[in-house]
Amino acid sequence: MASRIAKLALEDGTVFVGRGFGAETETDGEVVFNTSMTGYQEIVTDPSYHGQIVTMTYPQIGNYGVNTADAESARPRVRGFVIRELSRCVSNHRAETDLDHYLKTHGIPGLEGIDTRALVRRLRTVGALKGVLSQIDLDDASLVEKARQSPGLVGRDLVREVVPETATVWDESPRVAPTQPWVDVVALDFGMKWNIPRHLTARGCRTTILPGNTPAEAVLERRPAGIFLSNGPGDPEPLEGAIATIRRLIRDAAEADGVPIFGICLGHQLLGLALGGKTYKLKFGHRGANHPVRHEATGRVEITTQNHGFAVDPSSLPEVVRATHFNLNDRTLEGLRHRALPIFAVQYHPEASAGPHDSHYLFDEFRTLIDEAQGRVRSS
Repeated sequence: MASRIAKLALEDGTVFVGRGFGAETETDGEVVFNTSMTGYQEIVTDPSYHGQIVTMTYPQIGNYGVNTADAESARPRVRGFVIRELSRCVSNHRAETDLDHYLKTHGIPGLEGIDTRALVRRLRTVGALKGVLSQIDLDDASLVEKARQSPGLVGRDLVREVVPETATVWDESPRVAPTQPWVDVVALDFGMKWNIPRHLTARGCRTTILPGNTPAEAVLERRPAGIFLSNGPGDPEPLEGAIATIRRLIRDAAEADGVPIFGICLGHQLLGLALGGKTYKLKFGHRGANHPVRHEATGRVEITTQNHGFAVDPSSLPEVVRATHFNLNDRTLEGLRHRALPIFAVQYHPEASAGPHDSHYLFDEFRTLIDEAQGRVRSS
């Protein structure tokens, strides 16, 4: 691969100079960092990263290539990708291509050879910053000005740029046939990772995926046994239509018929807003596969995978909602549950791959709530 100069400019005037890979183009977005040691393909294909330039803290990336089976969506969703060193050697029998060609094919620029430790230290000190990654314009002043003019994430509806256009039924067969009877679940897709319907299907949930902007009437007419609210990108507050839909589903599905509702990440934030809470932007967010979370009911600590820049304010939640999980690093809210209705959500990613498996039990809880609602098991 021929070496070419590339730059990352931040809105505060900081400029990093390195080597370009991937597509020879320019992009802007919120610059964030991820502390995972592996799983770079899952990260670049996660729709929750739409609108962001992602920096990996692990020093060498790309050593096991890219393959179709590990993707979390049909194409890369990051705006740009920043690493310390790109591996030129791909050593995995499952690899179908390398990271450089994969990003190039999909028009995503990359930057390597910078001091990623210095960049991450900057983001932790100042907070997430708007930036421009360019392999075309190499003028520092021009790039800094472009970074300052970048729209950022706050107040933008990024979900509308990643939601599917039509309804689909997840048709990938589980590796192990579920032992439970099949039940029909609707998943509202706000930018859903593919590993979520894999987990649902593995527990006997025949999953119909609807665009996140689907009105409540269209969800209710399917008479689902359970409703899932997915992850997705950006600020939850502008998604007023989705919040109104979830309020209607709480009233006409969960309260009226006992239909369980389960949310993850953005789904957790939207559920918090629909229940009367408020959200706020974190200084630099949580992104990585190593975040400790305490389950308040059991005292058990789960190591979790996370990817979010916004959080629900627990003090804003009504009395009918209780906090179930807290982050041990900064005490941010990581889970909530309705005291009377079969409604619960977590901020982190129990479906994560690559990542820890400590939180897979949450999908089992969702299936148990469905079975209880349908009278298949006795409520404890």
